[in-house]
Amino acid sequence: MTETETAPFPGKPAQTELAVIGAGPAGTALAILAAQAGFAVTLVDARPEVAKNTSDTRTFAVVRGSWRLLCATGIEPDLRPVITPLNGLEAEDGGTHWFGAPHAAFSTEDLNPDGDGAPLGQMVPAAALQAALDARAGSTPGLTWLRGARFSGMTPGAAKSTIQLEDGRVIEAGLVAACDGFNSAVRQSLGIRTEGRGYGKSVFAADVTLSRPHDGIARQLFTPEGPFATLPLPGNRANLAWYMKTGAAETLAKLPKEEIEAELNARFSRFAGEMHLDGPALSYPLVMQIAVSMVGPRTALLGDAARRINPLAGQGLNLGFKDVGALIDVMTDARAAGLDPGSDTVLAQYTEWRRFDAAATAMAMDMIDRVFSNDNAVLKPLRGLALMAANRIAPLRRAMARQASADQDHLPSLMR
Repeated sequence: MTETETAPFPGKPAQTELAVIGAGPAGTALAILAAQAGFAVTLVDARPEVAKNTSDTRTFAVVRGSWRLLCATGIEPDLRPVITPLNGLEAEDGGTHWFGAPHAAFSTEDLNPDGDGAPLGQMVPAAALQAALDARAGSTPGLTWLRGARFSGMTPGAAKSTIQLEDGRVIEAGLVAACDGFNSAVRQSLGIRTEGRGYGKSVFAADVTLSRPHDGIARQLFTPEGPFATLPLPGNRANLAWYMKTGAAETLAKLPKEEIEAELNARFSRFAGEMHLDGPALSYPLVMQIAVSMVGPRTALLGDAARRINPLAGQGLNLGFKDVGALIDVMTDARAAGLDPGSDTVLAQYTEWRRFDAAATAMAMDMIDRVFSNDNAVLKPLRGLALMAANRIAPLRRAMARQASADQDHLPSLMR
């Protein structure tokens, strides 16, 4: 049964097996899946009960493994009218070259040698994804959903953690999942440090209509200033992301529509075709931040609370969904073995599963950005060879496609 009241709990603190702090896509999906698995779950959501998600114009590249996990929540029918199959990935080096620009391409055939036709993933509008998850959370038995509830502090104990909310309510939880984002208050309350760096760049993002079909292909052009990417949307539309120096993206996003379109088409019409804005433009800073530990006493960090990486290949949210799947697996395995899902032993299993993959992905995205965002005479031939190898060596291409689409045997059970 769900709850959205904002009045304090009567009498003694509320008891729950799992308290999820933060109700973005990863947090809400975790709350739903854990409740479906039979855990008593409390979802602490800072958004007011009447919150609307229509202002979020982002579009997520939800790869195949993550899409399986989302389908397990039961939201696929709600999203089917608004998603776009991701049928392929293309990358081109836009620097200056003597013999043409090297490129690499991955298609559904690289994942499906037998031709089952399943896409690499789905392009999902952020607002529609959150709305579908919210609707499912509101009808999931075993899930108590607290809207307009803000985390204030937490005191870990031997058998449970005591969580204080700003309005005075108190929750006692056997396990706390910190899904409260980049500036995680839960992470800070535990004193878990972060490491990282700023890139001196921001991302300009907008939806556009294209003058030629995208065929469900996500395309990325590496320029000396940074990547320019178009991600397919329903119809002949795309979500674009352009990496620019800090200040340039913010300035461009504030220009009149006609001036933005003129700049885009002057720079990238050869690559993407003529583009026209289809909605508001926005910009956001590019940073890398990784928590030095993914767990604390009776607490697991997930998604942006654990790390924010370069969004170069759209892996940030997908890493969060991997966190969700891994935590569900270690919780259910612990319960089956008669263990405490919030114990240090169980949380160590979560860390072991997720730490290396998340750190390796963050470093890989950082390295790709460093290597391709320049016109260095030494690096150009090396990255050209790398792209040509990825494009021409079939086993390498298939392995990279499986990694990028989260379609591997070692992944959490909900993603396989």
